[in-house]
Parts: sequence; structure tokens; C-alpha cells
Amino acid sequence: MKQKIYGVVPPISTPIDEYERVDEKALRKLIDYCIEKGLHGIFVCGTNGECLGLTQQERNRAIRITLDHVAGRVPVLAGCMDTSTTRVIDNVKAFEQMGGLTAVVTPEFYSRHSTPDETIRHIEKIARYTEADIFVYNIPPFTGNTISAQAVFKMAEFDHVVGYKDTSGQFGEFLRCLNHFKGTDFMLFQGMTQLAGVSLLMGADGFIPNIGPVVPEICLKVYDYAKAGDIEKLKVYSALLLEAQDAFSYAKYGIAACKAACSLLGFMDQRMCEPSEQVTAEQKEKIRQALAVVDKKRCNLEW
Repeated sequence: MKQKIYGVVPPISTPIDEYERVDEKALRKLIDYCIEKGLHGIFVCGTNGECLGLTQQERNRAIRITLDHVAGRVPVLAGCMDTSTTRVIDNVKAFEQMGGLTAVVTPEFYSRHSTPDETIRHIEKIARYTEADIFVYNIPPFTGNTISAQAVFKMAEFDHVVGYKDTSGQFGEFLRCLNHFKGTDFMLFQGMTQLAGVSLLMGADGFIPNIGPVVPEICLKVYDYAKAGDIEKLKVYSALLLEAQDAFSYAKYGIAACKAACSLLGFMDQRMCEPSEQVTAEQKEKIRQALAVVDKKRCNLEW
């Protein structure tokens, strides 16, 4: 294992200009804000970072900028998922050459023919032909494939496979992983924000909320109170985090909502990679109002 990762690791949005090139200045500003607020890592070019919407050149550029700007201050995870095993291996090797340590990989997608055995073989070959640490990423709505707990147990036997991010929403399967890996170094992260608190209480190493840069203080309180076993305070901040996440429901697309929320904080333009729609002015105002209510409640709690 090249680096231990824990806590709140936001899957950051990727700022882009009118030509869908990475807005380097905005990306560096967002990274600094996340680190200064105390978030524990950066996940670049994940689902929320529109990894498959960017060209390969711009995707690599976003990763390179992130590694350069983070400069070892916190761990960096990078999305290397793609439509075939060979393409993923190429992505991971490019990441390694940039100095990256931890690559995030999903099952292959688009063909939608994967069986559990194919997915296990996919991860096994990636781990065999690369040197980076590998995080397995379970996100069925985007891949069309669901990784079972039993498959995770098998993948964890491969060299370089060091962690698992679960965004399936199937808490029972995640709980099986928590029980199986208890007392080991294998890292388990919850990808569903609404399941963060209970997952941490049951032993998860952290969670990966797209809303992390928007409400970092609330995310950190959820993590801290869960790890401290303070159930009553955890309930309060978990409810507040869920209310903040609900603000994104005013838009059609959660990734666009997150980008709009970041734009409200002055980090970036809200434009999306085509053909994804950005939020409307009316939707953005509703998001702004909802987040303002949440922030007021947070401030009242902390006085």
C-alpha cells in the first residue's frame, strides 16, 4: 500500500472553459479550498468530475494539474475507469508516470455484457500489469454492473488492490465488506452520502461526497462525530448533510447541480461537458436558497 487514505475525500468537479478544456486556475483554486477546509483527500476525474466527458488529453491534464497542485499535502485518487481492460491499464500507467499513487477503477462498461467473473478478471489483469494502488469502484447506475461483496473479497486478494468505494446503495453488501475486512488494512469508503454516518459507525474508513467542497464543515462533523461514537451529534449533522444533498434535487442532474453549487462559491463556471445540460437560473436560485438555509442552521449549531 503506497498511501493510507481515510476521512472525507471529495470527488471534485472539473472546471472547464467554453472549449471544454480544463480551467487550470479554477481547478487549483478549488483544490486549495478543499485542503484549507480540512478535507482529507482529493478524488479527481471521478464520476462527479465528468471523467468520461472530457477528452483523454484533458482528463490527463486535470489529473496532472491536481497532482502538481496538491504536492503531497493530502492523498490524491484519480479515476482511470474506461470501456476495456487494456484502456484502463493505459490510463493507470499514464497516471503512474505522472507520479500518481492510487487509481480508481470500475467494471468495464458500455458493452453491458459483464459477468462477475469478467469483472474479477478485469481487476486482476489491471492489478497485474500496473504498479499503482487500485481502488475498486462499484457504481451500477453508470456501469450497468453491480459488484457483490463476494467479488470484492476475491479482488482484495490481488496485489495492489487496496480499497473499495461502494456507490451501489446496497448497504447489506457493504456491511458484509465491513465485517469481512475488519482489522485489516483494506480501505472501505461509502459513496452514498446518505449512508455515510452509519457506514462510519460500522467501521468504514471514510466517505466520498460530491457535496464535500460545498459543505465541508458538515461533512467533517459527520466524520468526526461518527469516529468519536457521539451518536446524538452525529444524528444532527447527518440530517443536516442530507438536507444539503437534497438541494441538488432541484436540478435534473446531480453532477450539474454540484457544479452549479461550486460556481455559487466562486470556484468555477457551471458549464458541463456536452451534451449534459447545466442547471437553469431558476434551478440555481433554488439550490442557493436551500444551501443558505442549511448554512444558517449549521452556524446556529456552532454558536
